Amino acid sequence: MSKLTHLADRALEIADHAGSNLKHAMTPSPEQWIRAGMAIKAARNSAKNAGKFAQRNSVVIAVAAAVVGAGVATYLIYHNRRKNRHHSLDAIEQKDRQIQARRAIARRKSLYVRPDGTEVSQD
Repeated sequence: MSKLTHLADRALEIADHAGSNLKHAMTPSPEQWIRAGMAIKAARNSAKNAGKFAQRNSVVIAVAAAVVGAGVATYLIYHNRRKNRHHSLDAIEQKDRQIQARRAIARRKSLYVRPDGTEVSQD
């Protein structure tokens, strides 16, 4: 037997072994089938119970939907007011804020903080 034949046989053997392991790993055991069936049954029962609850207590569902809707509306109003307040500043106020921010950054960069926590100008 040549080395090439031996390598080919060994490669086929490894591929066969890997394939059988993969097949064994992919085939669910009876326990897994039972668990999956139980999970599906639980989901179906939950959906049925939720439907029955919604039919019997439609007022509760309507009130809950109204509360959620009011919360969303309140959030949107808050968000829009906040956005409008930010954009309603005139150009002079915006420029003033930018200048103040730049000065604050420059001031922080020019300070040296000693190990005891005191700030000293680097000038």
